[in-house]
Amino acid sequence: METAPTPGKDVPPKKDKLQAKRKKPRRYWEEESTPTATGASPGPPAKKRNQEFRPQRPKNSGVSKKSRISRTPQVPRKARDQKKPQRSLSGAQDPFPGPAPAPVEEAQKFRRIDKSKKIPHSKTKTRSKLEVAEAEEEEASVRAARSELLLVEEPGFLEGEDGEDTAKILQTDIVEAVDIASAAKHFSLNLRQFGPYRLNYSQTGRHLAFGGRRGHVAALDWVTKKLTCEINVMEAVRDIQFLHSETLFAVAQNRWLYIYDNQGIELHCIRRCDRVTRLEFLPFHFLLATASETGFLTYLDVSVGKIVAALNARAGRLSVMAQNPYNAVIHLGHSNGTVSLWSPAVKEPLAKILCHRGAVRAVAVDSTGTYMATSGLDHQLKIFDLRGTFQPLSARTLPQGAGHVAFSQRGLLVAGMGDVVNIWAGQGKASPPSLEQPYLTHRLSGHVHDLQFCPFEDVLGVGHSGGITSMLVPGAAEPNFDGLENNPYRSRKQRQEWEVKALLEKVPAELICLDPRALAEVDVISLEQAKKERIERLGYDPDAKAPFQPKLKQKGRSSTASLVKRKKKVMDKEHRDKVRQSLEQQQKQQQKQEKAKPTGARPSALDRFVR
Repeated sequence: METAPTPGKDVPPKKDKLQAKRKKPRRYWEEESTPTATGASPGPPAKKRNQEFRPQRPKNSGVSKKSRISRTPQVPRKARDQKKPQRSLSGAQDPFPGPAPAPVEEAQKFRRIDKSKKIPHSKTKTRSKLEVAEAEEEEASVRAARSELLLVEEPGFLEGEDGEDTAKILQTDIVEAVDIASAAKHFSLNLRQFGPYRLNYSQTGRHLAFGGRRGHVAALDWVTKKLTCEINVMEAVRDIQFLHSETLFAVAQNRWLYIYDNQGIELHCIRRCDRVTRLEFLPFHFLLATASETGFLTYLDVSVGKIVAALNARAGRLSVMAQNPYNAVIHLGHSNGTVSLWSPAVKEPLAKILCHRGAVRAVAVDSTGTYMATSGLDHQLKIFDLRGTFQPLSARTLPQGAGHVAFSQRGLLVAGMGDVVNIWAGQGKASPPSLEQPYLTHRLSGHVHDLQFCPFEDVLGVGHSGGITSMLVPGAAEPNFDGLENNPYRSRKQRQEWEVKALLEKVPAELICLDPRALAEVDVISLEQAKKERIERLGYDPDAKAPFQPKLKQKGRSSTASLVKRKKKVMDKEHRDKVRQSLEQQQKQQQKQEKAKPTGARPSALDRFVR
């Protein structure tokens, strides 16, 4: 007979609910909670929502609900940031915390404020402004030094083997050794029927404009060889110059000055600038400087179309002109062997330098404004120092007088003599070129009529009687360009935005001087002279200290007796200060006299009367 199973015997025990419950996998964004018991799965904390969003106030706390005083100690913000290391979203800690270090030598190169000169004693507000400006300039120099690491391009240079002369290396050898893109930059335009030619590169170095003596004018993108415009003005072209952008260029024709756009359309005919021989454009001032046969140097503001100044050089025909890129001063070469420096703010030359025994044929200034190269009819090629001394540093006698000279961005000097082009190199950008041994030499198919290095490209453009020649000169240009200033790859919209900003930042013509750093200094001598003349004219010193006038007070405290007492009190204080100063001076004089007395002198009875 079967019996029913007794409860509690032969019955499998029921599994615990916590043990039977399936363990939930933890996601990486969830926090790991400590288990309550060994082997137990971490369950969700009780009342987590209330703990997060509705924290309970502890009982028997002495702080009322409306009180804003916290019992927890306050930790400064900087200390909290230092205690808590910054972590990224992945949880990794930054191995290099803090700002990137910048080398001191590189930062010193970009500084513009001379900290050796101490800030003069001035008002607190002025002193605080100067300190803020110094801090901003120091931060900008550190940022510039830190970002210089991103300039990966380095200037190249042509180096020969042991005992090899680089001047004997031909252009064909250089073209065979470089890559295809660089080899395409060497070309020649055969334009014998319209020569000789004058040429000019745009500020970005992307466009080239040239004009022939027989009226041929053209502009093109010389990198892609795309012709922008080509016209014949049916008149002799003496010089050509790009303006602030590649969309406008000025042409000095036989009679007047003309301005064309990039389509070859005539925009302006400036008849006040007649018989122009040379053109120079000042990009930061928007000034077009013209030298004429009549001996006048004229400055034309192309932003408003107004002539700023017309200066008479009183030296006959002007056919030699160059600009200093550092301070925008115009250098004019004359037939008496002198070079004069001009500014539109002064009617007389800023300086005159006697350079040659004969007439000056060519003048050029390097990009740093430190050195000037000149050539004359005496077959001399000289380099002068423009840092206040104006003394010749080196000279070389050439078999043929150099008719044209030019500097590159990195200090290379080129001279055109007949149909030969010689290039000299120096130790670096801030050092003068050595005239002992030429760096490169090239012979052209015609006589040289114009020379110019292309900005940001190791290319030399030569205009001669046979056309245009583009030469490769390794190490001539600056390899890294500023994309916000001169960007060769800018679009049309970027060019328009840059043009608006350049017009807003235009420098007035009155600020052109020999030393631009002197604009931030105070001319103490002129200030004292003007103050002295003003005192003589008025008969009294208007800046002298005014007599003390007590302020009026309320409640009967401005009676006549109280005003007199306050005035007398101030006068007594000033009198005491004067007496104290005079006593201090007398004591100093007595000490000097005692030191001056000989040690072995006997005292006299009359010493008591000596004061």
